[in-house]
Amino acid sequence: MTQVESPSRVRPLDELDIGSIVKIDERITGIYRPEVWEERAGYYLRRDPDASQVVEIGGKVVGFMLGDIRIGEFGLEEPSGWIERFGIDPDFRGRDLGKRMFEAMSAHFRAQGVTTLRTLVDRQDAGVAGFLGALGFESSRLQALEMRLPTATS
Repeated sequence: MTQVESPSRVRPLDELDIGSIVKIDERITGIYRPEVWEERAGYYLRRDPDASQVVEIGGKVVGFMLGDIRIGEFGLEEPSGWIERFGIDPDFRGRDLGKRMFEAMSAHFRAQGVTTLRTLVDRQDAGVAGFLGALGFESSRLQALEMRLPTATS
């Protein structure tokens, strides 16, 4: 007898999902960081509670995508949809779950009048860069810059 997989369901993030996000992040990074995810998820729930999405299979959260709408970022006055963080439990990858969360976020952003989505990616993370490229993200006129601050002993 073959086992039938439960259907997936994409829905907006709620505060009860933070523990699941912590577990997914720990599976991906090997680091247990509940304080990081409490702060980040809380930030998005306050700013735009319907933008961030999770995906469930059999009632278990197996993926998340956090983002919001911003106006005035970097001198851009148009409202932009931003995707900041996302993750899929490694056991559930390859099932288009990330794409489904992205589609739900995009629909929310579009309904709010957003015409441009933005994110940042570490070019050395080929998996994330490839996923975002497959969704249609491409280089923009904005350029990420960084500068290392000298340590206090320097």
